[in-house]
Amino acid sequence: MTLLTTIRDATFDVLRSHELTTMFGNPGSTEVALLTDLPDDLNFVLALHEGSVVSTAVGWALGNDTPALVVLHTVSGFGNAVGALTTARENRAPLVVLVGEQDRRHQAQRPFLSGELDDLAGGYPVSVQHPARPGDVPSAVARAWHSARTHRGPAVVIVPMDDWSAPADETGTVNSPRKLTRATTADPEAVAELVELVDASDSPALVVGAGSDDERTWEALAVLAERLRCPVWQEPFGSRAGFPQDHRLFAGHLPANRSRLREALAPHDAVVAVGAPFLRQYPYERGPLVEAGTRLAIVTDDADEAHRAPVDLALLAPPGSVCELLTTRVRERAEVVETPKRRQERLPVPENGRPLRPGHVLTALADRLPAEATVVEETPSSRPELHRALPARQPLGFLSAATGGLGFAMPAATGLRMARPRRPVVAVVGDGSSLYGIQSLWSAAQYGCGVLFVVLSNGRYAIMDRLSENQGGKAPWPGFDQVSVHGLARSLNCPAARVDSPDELTAALDEVVPSLPDRTEPFLLDVTVAAEAAYEP
Repeated sequence: MTLLTTIRDATFDVLRSHELTTMFGNPGSTEVALLTDLPDDLNFVLALHEGSVVSTAVGWALGNDTPALVVLHTVSGFGNAVGALTTARENRAPLVVLVGEQDRRHQAQRPFLSGELDDLAGGYPVSVQHPARPGDVPSAVARAWHSARTHRGPAVVIVPMDDWSAPADETGTVNSPRKLTRATTADPEAVAELVELVDASDSPALVVGAGSDDERTWEALAVLAERLRCPVWQEPFGSRAGFPQDHRLFAGHLPANRSRLREALAPHDAVVAVGAPFLRQYPYERGPLVEAGTRLAIVTDDADEAHRAPVDLALLAPPGSVCELLTTRVRERAEVVETPKRRQERLPVPENGRPLRPGHVLTALADRLPAEATVVEETPSSRPELHRALPARQPLGFLSAATGGLGFAMPAATGLRMARPRRPVVAVVGDGSSLYGIQSLWSAAQYGCGVLFVVLSNGRYAIMDRLSENQGGKAPWPGFDQVSVHGLARSLNCPAARVDSPDELTAALDEVVPSLPDRTEPFLLDVTVAAEAAYEP
């Protein structure tokens, strides 16, 4: 048995026992005592900004379906990371977040690099622990792992810098279970009322979301949809695909305003959301979500999601297990439903020097990407076109920031590729979006992450321009077409190329896409495109 002499040693043992041996961070002085001379079995991954630290860890956590370890530097680092932590919570990414703090012995004097840490991230962490004494740190880290895994979000532990060298508890007791097992099967009696609701309907519909993005739930939902002969919609602004989007019963992505949402769901007298926030909207619009008389239900394993859903029935249970039960208990329908026709026409190739449009780039990608590819999206003005061109065909085939915050896609794609080094990963981002996380390209290059970054460069905040026009006025912000994204990429040691024509685009994609499973260096394509003339979420 290894003798544990310090809190640092004891905490490392906890990290090993929970497979938290890769830590993502941007170091500061309050973490030096933790990080100096790390044991060989613990790996440190450097990102050049705390937002990228967290988002890279999110990609890694979602790719491995297990908590990732993040190290942040006191008030400044924690503060820089808060936006990314909100995205981690909304994306249900399990993170253990160690936040360094000033030395306990002079905190009363409010020394340099000290501050109010406990409430800095508001209610977004699933837990915040500030151990009362050094001996409590290892147990707090173990509990944070369980909390992150159970509640699917960031669990924060604040550790004063002098704690790491304090003597370990001589008993070696960790006040947390070594292993916690959760039930993964739904209670058949709890499902009975949902069966009654579905069987009483003449024309049901399913709405899926990020909470159903796993192989078990995809398979069960496909069987259920076939049994009900009903369309399956993706939630508005979903961060992950909840159903095979090349399936004949996939109806598309629901609109994010109430009038079009009511129109889309009008043919249905029962709507069941599975693993999705219930029909959340973007611009406010008066009126109900659905037509009068339509019964609503939600199936989720997220209690908060269930509590705020305006439905007739909320079932808190594992979505995959519930869907498996439904496939054997709901009555089978004989009618064949007609799903809405999704626009599939291809844009003609631009001629006479006219610029590419986002649809040209996305269609060219779609022609080449294998079914197992993951597309990480952060191109707000082109997202509807991306959904039409690049349906998710396997679980984790699509990923984006659930909050809509920028700076997620590039580091998240990097972390996802770290977790799944053989899976093709493509990040499609706008040039404006790329500037929020551009420093993550250095980490992708440094750690051999063969991600393809496709940047749609229109030199504008195009979505903001369209929203300003919809408001009936003129935007006060200038364009930024002087920025060279490919030049920035090269300065960060990431190979890059500029693309201005259809021939250059196809040549670049034909060279890079086949290499994606085996690539050990990233590549960025900076593609000149015309801004979209309209935006309708």
